[in-house]
Amino acid sequence: MKVIITDCDHDSIDIEKKVFKDAGMEVELKQAITEDEVIAQCQDAEIFIVQYAKITEKVMDNCPKLKYVVRYGVGVDTIDVPAATKHGIQIGNVPDYGMNEVADHAISLALAMVRKIVKMNAFTKAEKWDYTNSIPVHRFNQMTVGVIGLGRIGRNFAKKMNALGFKVIGTDPYFKPTPETDEYVTLVTMEEVIEKSDVISLHCPADGNIDLFNKETFKKMKNNAVLINVARGGIINEEDLDQALTDGEIAGAALDCMLGEPVSKDSPLFKHENVIVTPHMAWYSEEAAQELKRKVAEESVRFANGEEIHYPINHLS
Repeated sequence: MKVIITDCDHDSIDIEKKVFKDAGMEVELKQAITEDEVIAQCQDAEIFIVQYAKITEKVMDNCPKLKYVVRYGVGVDTIDVPAATKHGIQIGNVPDYGMNEVADHAISLALAMVRKIVKMNAFTKAEKWDYTNSIPVHRFNQMTVGVIGLGRIGRNFAKKMNALGFKVIGTDPYFKPTPETDEYVTLVTMEEVIEKSDVISLHCPADGNIDLFNKETFKKMKNNAVLINVARGGIINEEDLDQALTDGEIAGAALDCMLGEPVSKDSPLFKHENVIVTPHMAWYSEEAAQELKRKVAEESVRFANGEEIHYPINHLS
């Protein structure tokens, strides 16, 4: 099967090339992101490996040989999955490559907010050596962490936060508790997470959760609560968040994901000293990046060989 990487911003594709070479296959790299670019440059491929490319029904209609699309990463919001199922095209992703990294980044952001690390670093360097500007700071074991989305990453985050001493509660309509998970997270309603948590961390998909956190949600949160987003932009209504921070309805936010990435430095949210922003890097470590590249290639080889892929998104009859 002909394999094309529609687009990627990696320094090289040496890892992918090695996997395909070992399997007796070849791969081509393009930089096609829009519908028209993909159609023009990738029309004869049977397998797409995609990063940012838009794989819409128009693309599928005009790439008649296409049988499998696998994404560098977890989210498949740039791919029309229902259309793919209708066209008999298998969609896949790599949901576990950065599981620890994303959870650890959320923990890092949460602890930085709770211990006021960024604020006090700036204050100490610019003003004076005086811990009282951090008041109040609370013990971890006196705080409640709420987790929205208890998939692989959400559970990883919850388990580690529990080990640090936090009381952890969580919500997820698809999550089924087990004796093991009961040891580190208590399943509650969304309302309870919003109203009871000192830290809320988002680990849910954007699909079905756009504007989940809005002006009404912020009014229900504790005034001392902080919000962490390492999931997807759009789950938080950013205009409403700006207003909630201005009005002091919540204590702060730490964002790795925002709408319209890359986000301009003129974003209104950047003016708030109680907002920490990182550039959608929660997934990243050298090890995770290498694992991702290897796994998309391995999945493509499995599909080409008629083997069962490990990470199907849709199910074809």
